[in-house]
Formats: sequence, C-alpha cells, structure tokens
Amino acid sequence: MTRLFISRDSTALSLGAEQVATAIAGYAASKGLDIEIVRNGSRGLFWLEPLIEVETAEGRVAYGPVQVEDVNALLDAGVLKGTEHPLYLGNIEELPFFKNQQRLTFARVGLTDPVSISDYIKYDGYRGLKNALALQPAEIVKQVSDSGLRGRGGAAFPTGIKWNTVLNAPSDQKYIVCNADEGDSGTFSDRMIMEGDPFVLIEGMTIAGLAVGATQGYIYLRVEYPHAEIALNQAIAAAYENGYLGENIQNSGKTFHLEVRRGAGAYICGEETSLLESLEGKRGLVRFKPPLPAIVGLFGKPTIVNNVISLASVPIILDKGGEYYRDFGTGRSRGSLPIQLAGNIKHSGLFEAAFGITLREILYDYGGGSATGRPIRAVQVGGPLGAYLHADQFDTPLDYEAFAAISAVLGHGGIVVHDESVNMADMARYAMEFCVEESCGKCTPCRIGSTRGVEVIDRIVDGVQKDKNTELLRDLCNTMTFGSLCAMGGMTPFPVLSALNHFPEDFGLETTKA
Repeated sequence: MTRLFISRDSTALSLGAEQVATAIAGYAASKGLDIEIVRNGSRGLFWLEPLIEVETAEGRVAYGPVQVEDVNALLDAGVLKGTEHPLYLGNIEELPFFKNQQRLTFARVGLTDPVSISDYIKYDGYRGLKNALALQPAEIVKQVSDSGLRGRGGAAFPTGIKWNTVLNAPSDQKYIVCNADEGDSGTFSDRMIMEGDPFVLIEGMTIAGLAVGATQGYIYLRVEYPHAEIALNQAIAAAYENGYLGENIQNSGKTFHLEVRRGAGAYICGEETSLLESLEGKRGLVRFKPPLPAIVGLFGKPTIVNNVISLASVPIILDKGGEYYRDFGTGRSRGSLPIQLAGNIKHSGLFEAAFGITLREILYDYGGGSATGRPIRAVQVGGPLGAYLHADQFDTPLDYEAFAAISAVLGHGGIVVHDESVNMADMARYAMEFCVEESCGKCTPCRIGSTRGVEVIDRIVDGVQKDKNTELLRDLCNTMTFGSLCAMGGMTPFPVLSALNHFPEDFGLETTKA
C-alpha cells in the first residue's frame, strides 16, 4: 500500500485540499490502486498548496500545487512511485525555504497524522512529559528558566519567571490557561500547531500543570477556528484514553484535566485579563493590574496564562534540556520563532528560524520578494498594533531588544508585506479605526483617543491645518501610549507614528523624518 499525505490545514482546505483528496480517493478506487491517504498538517509552504506527498523507498516526494483537474494525469503518470511530472518538487525538506529552517516547535507538523497519538509518540512525542514526571516542580520550572523561553504572544515576558510565581503562590487550586485567541492580522502559527500537532500543546500544558501544581487547564480558542477545535478535541480524547490526561497520568499519581473553551469573538480577549473575564463567563473587559494573573487569575486563583507557541515550546525543552533550547537564538532572545509571511509576498507561509535572522533575509531570500514584483515599501511586524518598518530597517535582526530599539515589536511573529502601491496614511487611519472597533471601552485614552485619532488623520490628509493637527496627533498618541490600561490603546500609536515618521509624504507632509 502506498501512503499519500494531503494537508487538513485550514489554508490548504481553503485552496482545495479536500476536493483534491476526494478526487484522488475516487480515482484510485476506480482503478483499483492500493493507497492510504493521510491527512497531515501543512508544511507551511502555502504557495504550493494543495500539496501532496507520496511515501516512496527514497523518502517522501512532493507535488504541488495540485488542483482537482491534475489528479487523473498525476496518477496515470505514476506519481505513486515518485516519478517526474511538471508539478514534481522532490523531497520537500530539501527545498531552500524548508531546508534552512530550525524547526523546534514545528518539528512534527507535516510529518504526522495530527490526531494519531501513536504517530506523535513515534516522532519523540511525550518524551518531555516522561522526564517531567521524574522531576520535582521546581526542577521543571528551572529547565524552562534555563532555556531562556519568553512569551511568544507579544510581551516577551520570561516564561520561567511567570511559572515560578505561580509555583510559589499558595492556593488550594491553580490553573493553566492557553491563550489560543489568535486575532492578529497575518498570524497563523497557533492555528497551524493546533491543527497540525495538537498533542505538542497538550503535552506542554500538562508539563506546566506538573510544574506549578495545577490540575485543570483550559484552551481559550478563537471561535473562528473550527478545524482547530475538532483536532484539539480529538487529540484530548486520545490523550485521556491513553493515560496522558486525567487522574493518574501514566500511573504517576499526578492529575491534569484539560478542555477547550470557545472564545467570544473579540480581539480584546487576546489580552490575558480580558481573556480570564471572558473565560469566567463575563464581558471581556481588561482588569486592573496588580494583582497579576499569576497571583489572582482565573476564578481568583493563581493562573499561568501563556499563548500556544510558548506552551508548545515546552516539550522539547523538557525532552532535550533547557541548555539545548538556549543554544538557538541571540542575545536575550533564545530558541526559535515561527515567522508567518502574509500580504504581498511571493512565498507566503510559515518559516521557523532561530532568533537573529534579519528581516531582509526573510523577505527576499525565503519570501521571494513581493508577489507583484514591485519593491517592498513597508512591512508590519507583530499584528495590527505593530510598527510599520521601511526598507532602511530591513536589516534589523529578529530579536526582541533589536526591535524595541527601533520602536517596533516582534509580537507573535506575523509579517504583513506591502509593495510601493500602499498608501501609508490609509494604513495609519486603519490602525485607529481598528482600535475604535476592538477597544473594550474601559479606559478613556483608548476608547476616546482612537475615535479622535481617526478624525485628526482625516484632517491632516484633507490639508486642514496640517502642522497643528500633526502636532495634535503626536500628542494624542503620547496620551494613548502612557495612559491606556492595556496594550490595545498603548500600542495603537506604534503603526500610526511609524507611518507618520517614515512615510510623511503619504500624509501630504514634508519628507523630513521626525
């Protein structure tokens, strides 16, 4: 029997993977071909989806992008034996885009059937949990601290410090909460992990529970991710059935329960305290801090709140050790970052690399430049609240401190590309509009400031008292940055000011940068 791999990832499905899989199954049945179709996760090379891989004696051979109308000719040409064809790509892992990655968190995505626990274990799954079960809680936390892992959700707070705080907080009940409300534009790494390797998140959350004495975990999942919900629930059921979740994990006497909760469909619920309010069944309003969630979190109990990639990075740390993970990266940015390329880019997809690679390398060496062939004028890194970077900044290494030095953020690792046709005044206005729409409304600088911001940008573009209104916009941004209760209002000025500073001509201003 020949095994074919076709992705069940949402992006692949949107490009026709389900229809291709159905066509292959139908044609193979009509011809009496002995095949097994495995629905794997995506390799992250989205411009080649729908992608099929054929298991041969020489390894897995890929073809793509495959459309339904290609199926009959492909099978007739003998692709089940890995033969040449116009859509032939060879071993996908030898393509430069894939070969030059450091896939730590995404090591299994695309290799396995995502909801097969036997596949997960075959490819080194649950080795981290096995090691964790033999350690004391403080020893687990030390491994995470030694790794240098920082939150991959935006704030880049050291994960070990957060875990240690929860470990040392006295309480009869503690919680692990996964922030899977991935709402930033141009980001999809959380979704790809949950759809393509859900067990690595489950294992990471279980290890977190052992580390701090938490017996209950929740995955707060973006409501727009139905495929991720299906994969997670199937994987959780398999983990319970095989003794990796529940009252007596692998006969250790340790307990950890886990369930998925759908999000409320609000961007602000990606902020950790608003998320906790929503998870408790309340309106998603930002809480005042202190107290921190690590002390007073879900239902008033000490709570770890980490995002998907942070928790999914834990199993390899407990498997290979904190020092192994720390050996990747640069400066205080250790390990790897799943970089998501979207927008006007030739090779869109996910590229996992150690910190230190430059933006220019990502955009041109791997992204292939703009899809239109025009010069790339601006890129927004870190979601809708991230700064716009211009060509002079493309040599900035992907490093938290290097980005902070140029008033930018790495955030969740999403990169949205714009060519020279973009109007940056429109982009700045959109940032303020986004804040108007998504603000929880609790604090005045965010609620009122964003509304006034849209109006002031309109006046600048319309030529109404340009100098006076430009000064007013900067003053307004300063108030939002330092007066807002959370990052929603505090970071909205990042895209606005970066557009104003680097692309003043789009506002009808002098081109001298501030």
